[in-house]
Amino acid sequence: MFDSAQASATIYPDRAIADVISLVAREKNVPQRLLTHPSRCRATASQARHLAMYLSYVVLGRTLAEIGEEFGRDRTTVSYACAHIEDLRDDPAFDAEVLRLEAWLEAADGASHHAAA
Repeated sequence: MFDSAQASATIYPDRAIADVISLVAREKNVPQRLLTHPSRCRATASQARHLAMYLSYVVLGRTLAEIGEEFGRDRTTVSYACAHIEDLRDDPAFDAEVLRLEAWLEAADGASHHAAA
């Protein structure tokens, strides 16, 4: 289901999942600690966590296992989160938000590569 997305996302392997967590927490106004908290938390925190997992997979090209380890979850939970976000992208407003976050992460990565060169 996500193979094509991951194949194109592997150009950002240097980005840290922590950067994605920070961005999503800020944009969704959810404390960062709730995104990696072992409990399910409120629906807003859960959806933010799913979004951060999805972005880590699609933009960073990280494996489900790597993401699961970072979030304290199993890889199957990450797979569920990615599928859930894909389903939500049928809503044009939500899709636009995801596209904006993807673009921000990609732009930030490009800027960090230019600064290092």
